[in-house]
Amino acid sequence: MFSKKKETIQIDPQQRELYEHARRRIIQKKRLFQHFIVFAVASLFMVVLNLLFGFGKEIIFFGAYWCVIGIIGWAFLFVLHFCNVWLFSTFMGQEWTDHQMERLITKQKEEIALIQKDIDLMYPKEELIKKKEAFIKGKASNIVEEVKKTNPMITMIAAAGENNALGKDNDLVWHLPDDFKRFKKLTTGHHIIMGRKTFESFPKLLPNRVHIVITRKEDYQAEGAIIVHSMEDALKIAKSDLQPFIIGGGEIYAMGMDHATCIELTRVHADFEADAFFPEIDTTIWKLEKEEFHDSDEKHNYPFTYLTYIRK
Repeated sequence: MFSKKKETIQIDPQQRELYEHARRRIIQKKRLFQHFIVFAVASLFMVVLNLLFGFGKEIIFFGAYWCVIGIIGWAFLFVLHFCNVWLFSTFMGQEWTDHQMERLITKQKEEIALIQKDIDLMYPKEELIKKKEAFIKGKASNIVEEVKKTNPMITMIAAAGENNALGKDNDLVWHLPDDFKRFKKLTTGHHIIMGRKTFESFPKLLPNRVHIVITRKEDYQAEGAIIVHSMEDALKIAKSDLQPFIIGGGEIYAMGMDHATCIELTRVHADFEADAFFPEIDTTIWKLEKEEFHDSDEKHNYPFTYLTYIRK
């Protein structure tokens, strides 16, 4: 036994539109022929009633019998229908419509091109780009100034070697108990701003401090910490604090350089192998306000100096 497989014919939209147009034209023509037959039969019927049987001879409109008026009226409707089916569709059909549409679109494109030309002459694209960049830069600068006014002392606190080494594998490469105590004393009761890796290096939350974590990860969550995605957002959150602290790591310090008004740096007097570094301090921008030297001892393997820089 053989089974017949039903085939499905796919018709693209353009072919379907042509098909529908042809179908509508055939229906119009069919109605026209029907209208003509009805017109002819009805006219003949009225003439027979009037002439042979004398029906309606006494009814006269405008000097003519009612059947003549009826035939003329019916003829007018037939001619109108004929013009609609044949003349209008022939001379003002789909091609005429498409042509008019193309002319209109072309005219609109020319007008748009002229308007664009005038705009380019009045406002050159390069100038608009420069103005946009200047606006964005000015807006960012205003944010920084606003943050600085709100936070009079934005402090970066760090410990770095002579080669600006901060640490390796997300950990310190020295152990300085006195520096830890100083860090705790200075930052307790304040907002501390850090990167995600620095936050994750803590065994637990540092007590009596508000933790603000900057990360690029949009879905990052950390219990007990406030998550933001820019230094500006972090400083806005800390605006109620008279001295928020930026505590690292390397990328966060680099971001904080343009915002900070104070640097509390513990300079460890040795070079270290590291993968994170503190940014160079430009002495034309920063003034060394205070320094305090500590020599090495049984608890501290390296000598170090507390350095306090203030923005000029």
